Formats: sequence, structure tokens, C-alpha cells
Amino acid sequence: MTAQQKPDFDAIAVGAGFAGLALIHYLREAGLSIRVIDRAADIGGTWTWNRYPGAMTDSESYYYCLTFSKELLQEWSWTRRYPDWEETHRYMHFVADKIGAWPHIQLNTEVVSADYQEDTGYWLVTTSDGNTSTCKYFVSAMGMISEPVIPKIDGMDKFKGPLFHSSRWPQEGLDYAGKRVGIIGAGATTVQMTPVMAKDAESVTVFQRTPNFILPAMQKPMTPEWEKEIKENYDEIVAKCRNHVFGMAFDSPVGRNVADTPPEEVQRIFEENWTGSFRWVFETFDDLLSNPEANRAASQFIIDKMKERVDDPEIAELLTPSTDDYPLFAKRPPLDHGYLEAFNRDNVHLVDIKDREPIVEITETGVRTSKNLYEFDIIVLATGFRAYTGALEAFPIRGKSGQTLAEKWQKTSNSIMGVCVADFPNLFTITGPQAPFANLPTSIEQNAIWIADCIKKMENEDYDVCAPRQDAEDEWSAHVAEVHEQTLMAEGDKVHSWMMGANIENHKPRVLIYFGGANVYYDKLRESVEAGFPELEFQRLAS
Repeated sequence: MTAQQKPDFDAIAVGAGFAGLALIHYLREAGLSIRVIDRAADIGGTWTWNRYPGAMTDSESYYYCLTFSKELLQEWSWTRRYPDWEETHRYMHFVADKIGAWPHIQLNTEVVSADYQEDTGYWLVTTSDGNTSTCKYFVSAMGMISEPVIPKIDGMDKFKGPLFHSSRWPQEGLDYAGKRVGIIGAGATTVQMTPVMAKDAESVTVFQRTPNFILPAMQKPMTPEWEKEIKENYDEIVAKCRNHVFGMAFDSPVGRNVADTPPEEVQRIFEENWTGSFRWVFETFDDLLSNPEANRAASQFIIDKMKERVDDPEIAELLTPSTDDYPLFAKRPPLDHGYLEAFNRDNVHLVDIKDREPIVEITETGVRTSKNLYEFDIIVLATGFRAYTGALEAFPIRGKSGQTLAEKWQKTSNSIMGVCVADFPNLFTITGPQAPFANLPTSIEQNAIWIADCIKKMENEDYDVCAPRQDAEDEWSAHVAEVHEQTLMAEGDKVHSWMMGANIENHKPRVLIYFGGANVYYDKLRESVEAGFPELEFQRLAS
């Protein structure tokens, strides 16, 4: 093959969720051909796989969406503050229909390898059916939390009933009415799942290692008046997301710090803003995530609010972290839709596997701890994800040197702004390692715009290869680490936080997230475009 031979597609992307749909829009707009491949039977990404009872977004619906079309924003109507997976899934079908995405999507197909061809500058992509395709640009649209972590517990193959990870909920559904359900893990998934399952299951038992700071969701329906207000102000809402530290349509309390506010005024502001969502963290004070004393004040307020909702003082104590355990946001705090109150039910139980009775094994009939045998009909592993890098390491992606991403990232997961990786030419990653942890559609769209702009430069100026520079990767990684150390998030490895990759056995914690602010990060992406992508070396191959 020579450089003059056209590839099968200009771009191949893996993942047909928000990122895949955004890429179809932006790359087709640039006049390029794109094939989006997904192993699932439907589009949706996270919202195809995560079908567990109670699964819903933690971002509010009206900004948990793609914003490239004002028409789409005006035509779609959300039904409530936080959509469940079914509503989000319907929204994604609506987008795919409106932009004509379906001819560009190939479902029920798994990519098993991607290899960079140095002589042509193309990628050779192999799928599980044995077919191969070539493309000039290979893009990961697989998502930052799509590869589940399966714990290594003795006897997992012995259990006679259904046992699966929560993100692999049976697509045909699961009848758990009247059944005894065990849930291993106590993060955001369990917080959403437990109160829903408890209504119909005979019992639900949660095996908890580390308690969470849990914020109220305060779900509410979308009223005609609220929807009208949103649609009349969508330009402002989109701008707020673009300019917010976590990519959300929040206002900012610029200049208001706990450190400078009388304690009684702090409590009043906390109380007045206790109205649901992550707004409480970002619309009260500026220093909650940087000042230890401010963080402790916020943490204690949350702890007190949590304990008020649990009848049994002993259970309340187990469910709430101490301000000495870890800072607020060192672990990602879940939003509560009735989780705490669920433990007031007779059929909901909590087992502390960290200090009181660790899990020893799974038997044919249930879970054995150091003290008891708990018998179940169903066991759900709500054990989290191999965040940011997991999907990129799940199959071999080989760069210029023949090294895979998994091999490159054995000790540290470095990138350039989470969108490209040194030694992997013409490869782009959406929300890859060292990108921000923020409202995902906002970050996804900003990444897709950067990628499309880079590709347009390549095509307009007749370049064959864009090679990410190692010095640019080193510089970005050093910046990410420096910013990380200035926040309280650095303590995440102490509590096995997936945000540090510390939830993976025999895996050295590393800085996976840029905590300098999503808005600052989006500015850096734009500055890169305006400067002509100085992080990359553009090359033309000999004919």
C-alpha cells in the first residue's frame, strides 16, 4: 500500500455513545467519511450497557446533551430533572435520527486490534469477525467509565444464580421480585439501585467497603414553565457549561470562601443551597475543594444531613464517612434518590466488609464473610470501572514503535490533554486520561471539536501524519500532576478511588484527571487550535 491509496474510511471511531454521535456530526460537517463501530446491539454507550434498576444521570437533563444544533435543543423535551437510562437512550436515538447517523454506525461488532502502519500513516483495524478496515484517523469514543472492574473473589464460578457486573445487566431484563439480592460495592450505582430493587426484592444486602459523602438529588418533573425558561435561555446555559469548572450550567460564588465567612453564615448558606444536585458544592463557596478546613465544614454538614435520614444510629454511623477518613470529592460523591431511607426498611441490610467482616469467598448459595454466610438468589457486582484507560487497554492499540497503550501506561497514564498520546500518530482519544472529570457531554463535544479542527488542518494542508510530541506530553503530564497536588483530590488513592486508578488490584495509583478546571481545560484546547496545534508534528509522507 502506498500513501496515495485511499483508506476504507477517513476515520474509524470505536463507541456509539455521545462521543460517537458527536464525531459523526463534526467529521461529516468537515466532509470526511466515518465509520463508528460498537460491540453493543444498539447505540447509547453507557446508556446501552447500564440498564440496572434506578440507573440515571447525575447531571441535570437539560445540559446533559449535545449542543451543536439549536434545533435539537429546542425540539427535544426532557421529562424530569434527572433522566433515567431509558429516557437518555431515547434522546440518543432522537439525535441519531435527526443527524442521519445510522448509515455511519456498525453495531454488534467488536474491535479486537488497531495497528498503526508507518509506511502509509494509516491504521489497520481488525474486528472480531476477522474483517479488517483501514483509516487515516483512529478515534477512541469508548468513554472514560466503560470497562468494568471485576473483583477477584474466591468461588465466583461456583454461585448457582445470576452473578454479573452492574454495567452488564441482562439486556433482556431480570426478574428480581421476591428474590434475595446481594450487591457488592457501595458507590454511585448501588446508591441508585438499592432503593428501587428494595421495593420488590425479598431482601437487598449491600456489602460496603468505604462509605460515601452522599448529596441529595431531589428529583422533580420538568414543568412547562421550567422547560420554557430553559429553551428561551439555551445560549446562556451552553455558555455556562463551557465556562464552568465542572462543565455544568451552574453559577459561581466567585470570591466567597468559607475561610472568610462567619461560621453561622456558612451554615446558613449551606442550608439555603441544600436543594439537590452538585450545585451545593459549586454554588456555595469557592474553596471547598482546595481548603482543608472549608472541606471539613462541608463534609460535616453532609454527614449531619445523612444521619438525619437513617433511623438506626449504628447503620447511620456505618453509612457515613468521618471527616478524618478522606476529603469531600476525593471519592466521587453519589446523588441520592432514596438510598439512605432504604436502610429504614426491614428488607435492606448493610455489611461492613472493610473493618467488621471482610468477604472470604462466594459459595454456591451466596457470600461468605469472616463471620457469616449470606444466602442470595442474585449477586450484583457494583464494583466500578477501570476509568479513563480501561477501554483503551482492553484490546491492543499499537503505535509507531509497536508498543501498545497498555504497555505504555503500565506505570503512569500520560497523554496530551487527554486527546492524543505520544508515539501514537493519527490517534485521538475523547476524554482520555488526564482530561477533566466534568459533565461528560460538554467535555465530549469540546474534544470532538478539537479533533475535527485538527483533522481539517491535516486535510486542508495535505498532511499525512500528525505525531504527538513527547515533550508536549511530558509538559502536560507535569502540569496535571502539579495542579493535582494543589487540591485535596490527591488523597483519593487512600480510599481506592477510581479517579486515581486506585480501585484496580496491583495497579499503582496515578493522576488520571486534570483538576485545573474544565473551563480552563476547554480554553487550552481552543488555544491549541488557534496556535496551529503546537503539541503535534505534521508530516507528509514520500509518494
